[in-house]
Amino acid sequence: MPNFKSIILLLGDIAVLYASLALTLFIRYGSDYFPLSFRHHLKPFSLIFIIWLIVFYLANLYKNESLRIDLTVTRSFILAIIIGVVSSTILFYLFVPFFKLTPKTNLAIFAFVFGLIDLGWRFLLAKIFISGGLRNRLLIIGESPLISEVVNYLNVNPQIGYDAVYQIRDYSSSKGKQDIQRIAADNQINTIVIQSHIKKDPEIIKIIYQLLPYEIAVMDLIAFYEIIFQKLPLEELEESWFIEKISNRRRLYDIFKRLIDVILSIMLGIILAPFALIIAVLIKFTSPGPIFYKEQRIGANHKSFTIYKFRSMYVNHNGPFWTVKDDKRRTPVGKIIRFTHLDEIPQLINILKGNISFIGPRPEKKELAELYQQLPYYEIRHIIKPGLTGWAQLNYKASASVKEAEEKLQYDIYYIKNRSLIL
Repeated sequence: MPNFKSIILLLGDIAVLYASLALTLFIRYGSDYFPLSFRHHLKPFSLIFIIWLIVFYLANLYKNESLRIDLTVTRSFILAIIIGVVSSTILFYLFVPFFKLTPKTNLAIFAFVFGLIDLGWRFLLAKIFISGGLRNRLLIIGESPLISEVVNYLNVNPQIGYDAVYQIRDYSSSKGKQDIQRIAADNQINTIVIQSHIKKDPEIIKIIYQLLPYEIAVMDLIAFYEIIFQKLPLEELEESWFIEKISNRRRLYDIFKRLIDVILSIMLGIILAPFALIIAVLIKFTSPGPIFYKEQRIGANHKSFTIYKFRSMYVNHNGPFWTVKDDKRRTPVGKIIRFTHLDEIPQLINILKGNISFIGPRPEKKELAELYQQLPYYEIRHIIKPGLTGWAQLNYKASASVKEAEEKLQYDIYYIKNRSLIL
């Protein structure tokens, strides 16, 4: 779910977009023609700004990690602006009667102005969030590889807003118990994170309970990890956690989600029909075999269904379950449609039929689903309808091993727990 910092970043970007447009028009037309030109450009550019914000979101520029100004984030930022400019140009020239604008110079000036101002805004915001006055001072109780992962991540990403000030490893000793109160009192600790199993120790809980009047937030490691990484740590979960946190029935949400699926699948089916026809012709005349590829996938409640895709590989091929880099099984057309995901257009049929939704855990092949049963709690991803894409696909690469599938499963469980129309 969006956090406070992401919302601040988004609102700031919206303000910078409109400020950059105003500055662009002032530079181009001067003060005399500025009011008229601004009114003329406001509505068309407001629609374009939606595209820019979506591009920025897909480039992960609203994640906590993006508040760290380094070469990787800057590269993603520049690439997002380039994609925004190209998308805007295409839309302006394809739909001239609608936009009534074909800006070239204005769009170039706008992109330059926005890039400078927004990068400065992000740099300033990063400095504010990293400053000591806005940071949470953290005490961690316990020791595990998961805690080490959290501490290392917070140290590398100070913009997240936490100082891992102290860690008490030997919490069960009398000295460790005394240290909890002493460290919390002497070091202005405002957040304590404890491993879940420690909550079963009545002495530790009593000590932490006595700290509540000092306005110290207490979180278990699972909840803290979820906030920081937006996934769930499988090694910390137990069956009781799933009973408390996971619901497979949300009637009103399911009704609205199904309605959105039906409407969007019909609309996109109409819009993408010309592309689908071109792809079908190219597949037919460039490699022998059927146009469509059909495969059995595992859906909700472990029920199998037939998924439809445009064929992207040669027929009668042999190879691993997973697609590998430079896969020789792909056809020339298949390489393009796999890279652009246009091979998945026929899955709009699956969405309309109700086999899958637009968003959900990606349905796996029957053989892979059986292989992944060795992963802890893998069956949980089958309690809801699978999706064309999902939280795991947005946050992690396509899995090519059981280990990578385990990483994606952590994101799938996060989605199942937090699923909502906003997410």
